[in-house]
Amino acid sequence: MLKSVQIMLIRALMLLCVVIFLDSCKLFRRKENTATTSSGKYPPKSTPAKKSYSSKTINEVVSLARSYTGVPYRAGGVDANGMDCSGLLYCVYGQLGFQIPRISWQQSEVGREISVDELKVGDWVFFVTNKGGTGSINHAGIITEYRNTKEVFFIHASSSKGIREDNLFSKYWMGCFAKAMRPF
Repeated sequence: MLKSVQIMLIRALMLLCVVIFLDSCKLFRRKENTATTSSGKYPPKSTPAKKSYSSKTINEVVSLARSYTGVPYRAGGVDANGMDCSGLLYCVYGQLGFQIPRISWQQSEVGREISVDELKVGDWVFFVTNKGGTGSINHAGIITEYRNTKEVFFIHASSSKGIREDNLFSKYWMGCFAKAMRPF
């Protein structure tokens, strides 16, 4: 009897771990997050973007995204208390007056797909990190710096280290790279 109770508890614990793991980057949630941004205002939800996506705007995007460096990872978060990868894009672009989807796989459909050779600052990069083993896009970032063809940096929300910049051409990130998009 005691052994069957232990087995049931282990199974329940394993199920809980799987559910928490699958929650990463809001991959399986369809509901929009209604948390406020660090400015205390909700990002726009239903009005289309009318602002142009110019080099000045791209510099604002990078500057604002970098201002969140060090903010801890929080699944579903969209403010300075914590945010996930798609929450970073949603928060930054929302603060600059752009309406974009909240979830990374939806964000990966915005704009025009480009090759790695075409990457510029301000482009979006998407990954399949195999969290949950789904094979679906579950991670996103913004290109912040292009040094050369093997040093292209992007900002994203690392689940272990928070908001940070990494080289796209590192072995890990290229191993799970899915696509790049030029938004707007």
